[in-house]
Amino acid sequence: MTKAEIANIIYERIGLSKKESAQIVETVLNEMKQALEAGEDVKLSGFGHFMIREKHARRGRNPKTGEDITIEPRRVVTFRASQLLKEKLLEGGE
Repeated sequence: MTKAEIANIIYERIGLSKKESAQIVETVLNEMKQALEAGEDVKLSGFGHFMIREKHARRGRNPKTGEDITIEPRRVVTFRASQLLKEKLLEGGE
């Protein structure tokens, strides 16, 4: 699903203009992005939890050359689905 598809669903179900719907989607995603950039978790009740995880430097190997390398430390976004979402996904798989 894309941002445009989400905006279109808002347009169809709520009746806002397409431009307003797109602005709402963009605003929500920008707020989530800013919170994550600031190191804050984003929790969406009934959906899940986005969080920043710090990955430490580690040894790795270049798959092409086999050369040992150091993988730099970095921050990554992780997502953990809520129990409600997990249950809904399991119901759909049967």
